[in-house]
Amino acid sequence: MAGQKHVKTRLLDKLNAMLERRLPEQRLFLKSDSGTRFIRLRPTTIAAILGGTAVMVAWTIILTSVFLMDAISAGNAREQAQRERAIYEARLNALSGERDLRAAEAAAAQERFNVALKQISEMQSELLASEDGRSELETGIEVIQTTLRKTMKERDAARGETESLLAQIEGAEGEEGILLARGASPVDGSVNFLTDALQQTAKERDAMAAKAEAEKAAADELRFTLQMHEDRNDRIFRRLEDAVTVSLEPLDKMFRAAGMPTESIIEQVRRGYSGQGGPLLPAAMSTSGGTTVDDPTTKRANRILKELDRINLFRIAADKTPVAMPVKGAFRFTSGFGYRRDPKGAGTRMHAGVDFAGRSGTPIYATADGVVTHAGWQSGYGRLVKVQHAFGIETRYAHNSRIRVKVGQRVSRGDRIADMGATGRVTGVHLHYEVRIGGKPVNPMTYIKAGRDVF
Repeated sequence: MAGQKHVKTRLLDKLNAMLERRLPEQRLFLKSDSGTRFIRLRPTTIAAILGGTAVMVAWTIILTSVFLMDAISAGNAREQAQRERAIYEARLNALSGERDLRAAEAAAAQERFNVALKQISEMQSELLASEDGRSELETGIEVIQTTLRKTMKERDAARGETESLLAQIEGAEGEEGILLARGASPVDGSVNFLTDALQQTAKERDAMAAKAEAEKAAADELRFTLQMHEDRNDRIFRRLEDAVTVSLEPLDKMFRAAGMPTESIIEQVRRGYSGQGGPLLPAAMSTSGGTTVDDPTTKRANRILKELDRINLFRIAADKTPVAMPVKGAFRFTSGFGYRRDPKGAGTRMHAGVDFAGRSGTPIYATADGVVTHAGWQSGYGRLVKVQHAFGIETRYAHNSRIRVKVGQRVSRGDRIADMGATGRVTGVHLHYEVRIGGKPVNPMTYIKAGRDVF
């Protein structure tokens, strides 16, 4: 023990000797009433004190830096959160403004569509009235032409009779001069009779000529009137064709954008409504006995009527297609169609619909006419409503807090069928909306955007 203590003392002495140059020995005097004492601070003690002080200062600096960094980070996080909140609010306001703008555009488009249909109806009425007038004019022209031909035949017959009588008179003067000289009285009577007949024939001829001229003038006037009607009908036809084109192209584009075969859809609608009016009757113009006049005007009118019927079939099909929004109140679009990261942490999965987040109890509406095939609980979906529509289309409305329809119930577009909720596998209140064709999910926004372009 003594040897170890001696070794330790020697090491301290060497260390003190080494530190003596930089840390000379110090003495701390303590004065009191009883006397003066001092404490000797050797270099190693001073070095230990300085080292401890440095460690304390460094530790204080480190703690202060950490606190400052935490404060700065917290301030930056708050500022970042405030900036993100401002961006989110600005985006939300922009989306709300865009939604209101789209709603206004849809209302304006619907109003324009209704006005166009009203104009088409008025033009159709005018067209039918003008066709009736044209039929009457054609009948009048035929009657006038018949009368004119009869008059001309009578005139030609009168001319032939006149020429025959003149020839007889000339022959009588040449060959029977002696008989005329011998029997003046009988010949004079024959000449007077022939003269009266010639005068009567001339009067009838002049009357027939005057009547023919009058009939010709009337026919020219009727032809002019008929030409005016044809020009007016042509203008009406052009306006009708333009209106039909303006109304038909957006509807056709809507179904093509949704990936639906338009001709097949129209044929299905036509078969389903063949017993309730279907296509309009073709226009038929007749002048006698119900015989149909097969002319370019008739074909043009029939073609327009067929296009009007096509528009009507498109409108029926649009009522059966889910092109409306299932939510009309305030909402936020939170997830689209396609593959995404599962909100419950189950990796990347296919999201078969779109999500609309809103307040609990927000009304949910049917997006098209159809029949309810499911109204109850289903695993993952929570409270679920399924509606079967035409053309093999099915819509699903999931995670509802309340269901307002029953299985087998018929619903129309805009009928309230459920209330928004958070049932099933969810992270919050929202509507999960799906559109399926033949059981295969498709993007619902395709139909919604297509509907906005028309309605």
